[in-house]
Amino acid sequence: MPRAKPAGARPSGAAPTIRAATHHDIPAIRAILAAHDNDGPIDETGVDIVGPYLLHLLHRHRALVTERDGEVVAFGAVVDTGAAAMLSDLFVRPDLLGQGLGRPLLAALFEGSVARATFASADPRAVPLYVRAGMTPLWTSFYVEGTAARLPPLDPGLTTWDATPEELSLLEEAWTGASRPSDHDYFARQPAADAFLVEDEDGPAAFGYGRAKQGSAARQLDRLLVRPGADPVAPIIAGLARAARKGIVRACVPGPNPVLPVLLEHGFRVVDSDQYLASSPDLVDPERMLPNPGLL
Repeated sequence: MPRAKPAGARPSGAAPTIRAATHHDIPAIRAILAAHDNDGPIDETGVDIVGPYLLHLLHRHRALVTERDGEVVAFGAVVDTGAAAMLSDLFVRPDLLGQGLGRPLLAALFEGSVARATFASADPRAVPLYVRAGMTPLWTSFYVEGTAARLPPLDPGLTTWDATPEELSLLEEAWTGASRPSDHDYFARQPAADAFLVEDEDGPAAFGYGRAKQGSAARQLDRLLVRPGADPVAPIIAGLARAARKGIVRACVPGPNPVLPVLLEHGFRVVDSDQYLASSPDLVDPERMLPNPGLL
């Protein structure tokens, strides 16, 4: 989800405190997210993506809030991806932007970490804040959307299969060295979740997760990873087709990924974008991953 990242002069009044977030803070956190257009009402389908996402951050990763005068005024979270501390969220209540609440919260979230990464929103304060925190802008990620009918023809040498999160967690560890069983369990528990493998003659060529979207008829390719050394385009197309379920599909595509021009040539459209920053360019291979922008 796009992120607003403030910085500025210190606030007046009572000194703010930073503490671990709890489930009691979720209504206040969601109000802040909604004020930044990163949450919305649950429609008639009942699909809620943000609520389970916040619970996962609270229970499995590092989530902090800034409190002032008894009110939660800022929220942030960092995910351990196995390769880096991934800043998934940093939001300050809109009426308090520019009062110096963002920078100390960011410092607390990144405390003790060396390898760092994040996706920055279009807020002009975001990139300078992250550059000062030791990260370099590396590429733009594009949120693309289109129908399954617009995808190129599927490679007949590829097949897709149902998979379990346990299988996919082990596969990711074999391919990247990162052990993330709790994150795979989270992906597999999303509304209308679909965990799948894409296979070629050599075995698994990619894996991914599809899910429903909150407040939208589209489906989301939540995350996809291609086997090291495999040509990424055909497995990604197969993953998009699987996630779409013959309807509309949306995915986050890194700018350097070779599937981006293919999708645009076939009529997919860019609906949003953000900037990927990291402390090192080798933390993520953008040519073989379609990331989840909150969990990478």
